[in-house]
Amino acid sequence: MMNPALRLASIAIGFCVYAGLAILGWAGFRSFFSHPALIALVAVLFSLSGLAFFAGGNLSPGVREARGNRWVIPVFVVIGLVNAYRPAYTDRKELWTIDGDTIRWLGCWRCIADLVSVCAGPTIQRLGRDSVGTHAGN
Repeated sequence: MMNPALRLASIAIGFCVYAGLAILGWAGFRSFFSHPALIALVAVLFSLSGLAFFAGGNLSPGVREARGNRWVIPVFVVIGLVNAYRPAYTDRKELWTIDGDTIRWLGCWRCIADLVSVCAGPTIQRLGRDSVGTHAGN
């Protein structure tokens, strides 16, 4: 298990990098935080980052690691960094945008739904399993 201080530091750094790249894509704090939907998205990201601390993730290499597959790690890092910057940049430049605030709020509500499913999903699955077992006479 990862040291809690190291886990908290890595989550905080990840939050700052991801939010910072989105703010950079909007060309600064003032322009980014002038949209209420983007403020809500930062709040959702902050909540998900807080939940990640308690998720108990593991960065161990596993029992048998195929070392030939390590090339995907830098690829995923680049994809993640581009996914943090590009949507904010294209929204600011109005490239590939469908609508303004309506789509921003739709994306915000989708992230909130993801947050709820991450939090409530395992509980609902557990309740469903328990109720099936009770009604089946087990």
